[in-house]
Amino acid sequence: MIASQPKLEEKGCLVYWEKLGAFKFRGACNAVFSLDNDEAAKGVVTHSSGNHAAALSLAAKLRGIPAYIVIPNGAPKCKVENVMRYGGQVIWSEATMQSRESVASKVLQETGAVLVHPYNDGRIISGQGTISLEFLEQAPQIDTLIVPISGGGLISGVALAAKSINPAIRVLAAEPRGADDAARSKAAGRIITLPETNTVADGLRAFLGDFTWPIVRDLVEDIITVEDNEIIEAMKLCYEILKVAVEPSGAIGLAAVLSDSFKNNPALKNCSNIGIILSGGNVDLGRLWDSYRK
Repeated sequence: MIASQPKLEEKGCLVYWEKLGAFKFRGACNAVFSLDNDEAAKGVVTHSSGNHAAALSLAAKLRGIPAYIVIPNGAPKCKVENVMRYGGQVIWSEATMQSRESVASKVLQETGAVLVHPYNDGRIISGQGTISLEFLEQAPQIDTLIVPISGGGLISGVALAAKSINPAIRVLAAEPRGADDAARSKAAGRIITLPETNTVADGLRAFLGDFTWPIVRDLVEDIITVEDNEIIEAMKLCYEILKVAVEPSGAIGLAAVLSDSFKNNPALKNCSNIGIILSGGNVDLGRLWDSYRK
């Protein structure tokens, strides 16, 4: 699977340049290329605010099949342009999850395509888990992984793969305080959804699914929530020090490590070799600057 380009290794920092600027290509490729020919012929459909949409569009293009992409109104312009660039057929929905799922269901009925859910799908989870394989092959001394969380596809794959290699490794999630359903779910012991979300991290507004919740419940040790201003400060650090453009959803892991919640948590004081997944470089700069001025 073509997942990443050659790495840059400098001063102990391991960087893989991901296709599309996001981890989503891994899961999308795994899902698309696991379909048999009859299934694939009718194409694939999904609903996504951007990175999974673009990833599925490119994976479908590589296999030569159609991709029907339901995108909510208000999605970042740069992500919508990526979908169109890779040949995805855009169908618009309202911004709510209910609308996204309803429109996707209608497209399924009309086309007979295969649904590839952005996170609540075993093929997607398995594809995202390849991140752990590469991470721990290159840096086996890592004792803690910090991963963005939304619907849970990324962290589920990362946790399953990482703990199969090293059962003692800690897996921590990073979540925006304005979309903290996963943290609330973890505390309550059941899936909690929110009536609305409010965060600059547009890729972290989904809710846990029935595939991802049990993995998060059982294998993720803690969820660290951070404010939007902390996320933006982490983005600035990535650019100023690493010279890497990272979108808010991707920078949240660094924001979590730098937060007081992490530093002052006695249960995390033994985290000495920390791996942070920074994935997502599709930044709508106009919207970002506007939010930073508020």
